[in-house]
Amino acid sequence: MSDNPLLSAWSTPFGLPPFADIRPQDYVAAFDIAMAEARADIDAIAGQADAPTFDNTIRAMETSGEALTRVSRTFYNLTGAHTNPDLQAIEREMAPKLSLHGSETLLNPRLAARVFALWDQRAGLDLTPEQARVLERYQLMFTRAGARLDDAAKARMAGISQRLATLGTQFAQNVLKDESDYQLVLETEEDRAGLPDFLLAAAAAAAKERGLEGKHVITLSRSSIEPFLQFSTNRALREEAFKAWSARGEAEGPTDNRGIIAETLALRAERAHLLGYPSYAAYKLDDAMAKTPDAVRGLLTRVWGPAVERAREEADKLAEVARAEGNNAAIAPWDWRHYAEKVRKRDHDLDETELKPYLRLDKIIEAAFDTATRLFGLRFEEKHGLPVYHPDVRVFEVSDAQGNHVGLFLGDYFARSSKRSGAWMSAFRAQHKLDGEVRPIIVNVMNFSKGADGEPALLTFDDARTLFHEFGHGLHGLLSDVTYPMISGTSVARDFVELPSQLYEHWLSQPEVLSRFAVHYKTGEPMPKALLDKVLGARNFNQGFATVEYTACALIDLALHEMPDPSGIDVTAYEASVLKDLGMPSEITMRHRLPHFAHAFAGEGYSSGYYSYMWSEVMDADAFSAFEETGNVFDPATAEKLYRHIYSAGGRQDPDAAYKAFRGRGPDINALLEKRGLKAA
Repeated sequence: MSDNPLLSAWSTPFGLPPFADIRPQDYVAAFDIAMAEARADIDAIAGQADAPTFDNTIRAMETSGEALTRVSRTFYNLTGAHTNPDLQAIEREMAPKLSLHGSETLLNPRLAARVFALWDQRAGLDLTPEQARVLERYQLMFTRAGARLDDAAKARMAGISQRLATLGTQFAQNVLKDESDYQLVLETEEDRAGLPDFLLAAAAAAAKERGLEGKHVITLSRSSIEPFLQFSTNRALREEAFKAWSARGEAEGPTDNRGIIAETLALRAERAHLLGYPSYAAYKLDDAMAKTPDAVRGLLTRVWGPAVERAREEADKLAEVARAEGNNAAIAPWDWRHYAEKVRKRDHDLDETELKPYLRLDKIIEAAFDTATRLFGLRFEEKHGLPVYHPDVRVFEVSDAQGNHVGLFLGDYFARSSKRSGAWMSAFRAQHKLDGEVRPIIVNVMNFSKGADGEPALLTFDDARTLFHEFGHGLHGLLSDVTYPMISGTSVARDFVELPSQLYEHWLSQPEVLSRFAVHYKTGEPMPKALLDKVLGARNFNQGFATVEYTACALIDLALHEMPDPSGIDVTAYEASVLKDLGMPSEITMRHRLPHFAHAFAGEGYSSGYYSYMWSEVMDADAFSAFEETGNVFDPATAEKLYRHIYSAGGRQDPDAAYKAFRGRGPDINALLEKRGLKAA
């Protein structure tokens, strides 16, 4: 199979995948061969006659299945960022196969016995701290997969994992189908009423991509739908668009995700029970910083009350503005963003159309890079002509202050129908030092709207914050400096992984950053100080709404996964019941309703873990104070500690210890409440 580009040696610059040479059918053959090679590696490790040592067992597993890792990373980066029907069919086919492969590894009794024997002997193995951490993670991974169970339970665990892999894949594809199929074509002036030029330009670009050149189309990409809801004065169309956005994954038919959710919840609960946990949430959180559902609920409920109180105050202001315009109807979810923009204009003399010309995508990218230069000494050089999976993808070589190669950074910034919604960071290659230095290839994927032909892409302030957030994740991968892949980069507890990304957002709002990079896209003039002051003064505007829509998701995610027996659940009714019990304001919906809650159901990454953003926010608010306390938000000594203990450390140590090593103490939740402008409950 040397003619299969996925399996042959890559002679591409920096070891990038040879995207142009790869056909969809190459993946099927490559997966089959790579899995067979990985199975042979594992069988050799498990079957060796020598007594287990760290090197012949743990280190050997760290270097096994390299071809499978390479094929999987390439494939799954594309299925998220630039998919097609052929790739989706392969994804559905491979999900249970890859799950079975993983189960056969983690439930291999001879392999597990070697890992557990090393764990039992760990005190006498003379391991380095990093090796001890890697061994700890391996024994925990095998234990949580069910390696200590009897044969019948192991078989059931494998079956559950396979089915969950299939369900998660289908869930994600259903949401993407609903998003890509929908389009709101704005035919008349009445349809386009109130829309600013930047949104009309983006809608024209979206129409052109969909073969409707000369028209205007609103899609369900957040960068399209949210500004439409914000500016459109056509309430009927706002309602139509919002309901389509809210109903993704819920319409009866082939993309209905409600049955998938019910089955997923039942299987997760069953797996938790097999492992001796009372609920899936208890199982999942046992390997997180939070440790227990009660700890998570304690944080979320402490924030929920003040957030609802603030949101009700905000709703009263919206209704006041609506009544002044002659609209006496109750504020509905499709009204909130529209009237919030008017209140912001009234109370802060600030509107998006005034701000957006100063937030050119290229300059915000430059600001994110410059911040990394000032904190960590990094340099970024754009490379042209390198292999990429889509023409929009940009590639940058990252070097340190001495000119040494750090890694490659790919930026994929624009929305398209072949890309799932949202924003994320991923890796085509992770850093490690097992067999020489392997440098990372990191990608940030966004869904920003393109500008009109010949015009640059302009961002909202939320868009700019998203870019900084994902670049914070990117730096966590790029700056990783560990020996073992198991603990590389973002391989940390889910409720710790958001710390580097959310912390990085703080620098966007610093006057010395905005004054340099927030420049008018036509004149090049910096944002006027008066406007900059208004931006900073309004940073907590609409914070009740933002906190409520997020915290509702986190609370319902936790409640769903705490159910001891969720079988047969009516997803829509359950969602409504929990929100009613919480006292959810009727004017606000969850940021992600359950049928399209990909964090929780398109795989298991954030299941029982959506709270992680707020858990990490407690740390990031407190961590940024470490810089502010020095009087210099780029303080070199504090930046060096941040690099050493957080950004470069991967999963080298327990997250609590890592944070305390940086800050000198644990985080203070009051920093979070102060950051969001909420009163302590």
